[in-house]
Amino acid sequence: MSELHPAAAFGFSAAADAYERGRPGYPEEAMAWIAERLELRPGRDVLDLAAGTGKLTRALVPFGARVIAVEPIDEMREHLFAALPDVEAFDGTAESIPLPDGSVDAVTCGQAFHWFRVEEALREIHRLLRPGGALALVWNVRDLSDTLQARVQKILAPHGAEVRSHRDIEPAELLAGDLFGPVAHRSWPYVQRLSRAHLVDRIASTSYIAILDPDARAEVLSQVLEAAEGLPEPISIPYTTDVYVAERIEQPD
Repeated sequence: MSELHPAAAFGFSAAADAYERGRPGYPEEAMAWIAERLELRPGRDVLDLAAGTGKLTRALVPFGARVIAVEPIDEMREHLFAALPDVEAFDGTAESIPLPDGSVDAVTCGQAFHWFRVEEALREIHRLLRPGGALALVWNVRDLSDTLQARVQKILAPHGAEVRSHRDIEPAELLAGDLFGPVAHRSWPYVQRLSRAHLVDRIASTSYIAILDPDARAEVLSQVLEAAEGLPEPISIPYTTDVYVAERIEQPD
């Protein structure tokens, strides 16, 4: 865990239960596109990197490829094991993946790439991929044009100012270089519907909220509930699901 950003290491270990209860899955249309671009089918091997509690991992399984997961946080990996007992899951980071060279046809990463040391991680991913393999990066991005989400973001913003987020990066620029080819990007609208309790879990699973002291965290979550006051359940949380896919470029000997 020493290689991880402290907010990720301590936040996600403390909030693994809330993460599993409160985080959304992924839209079927996005998964179908990923499966098509990565050629996920029986006889192929795919690694879900920084798999967390297995939200993306479990959406990969139905396509028939052999799915392997790597997740560095024990508490997150325990949820993955419980949900997917037949999936191999290993302790490891994006910068040090415990798999041999050329061992997979595809790599996916949901909600995590912005935490990585990018150059090291891309070299590791390239090392693992077989010729013709590809990488897919996926994010569910909360829609801040929604009134509730704008209110929630205003509550969260003072606490997350020092933590890098998916909103701070441009995946196509990060993937530019001699390891991966041009980036294909698609987006889909997606709506998660939550009870009030699970809305609290959704926000409590945010890394920089999870590491607050108990009183400060309770105050944030109270403000979130106040922002949602009067809304009927289930509460709709709109997202945009962004997917970026790039193929591995073979390196000269």
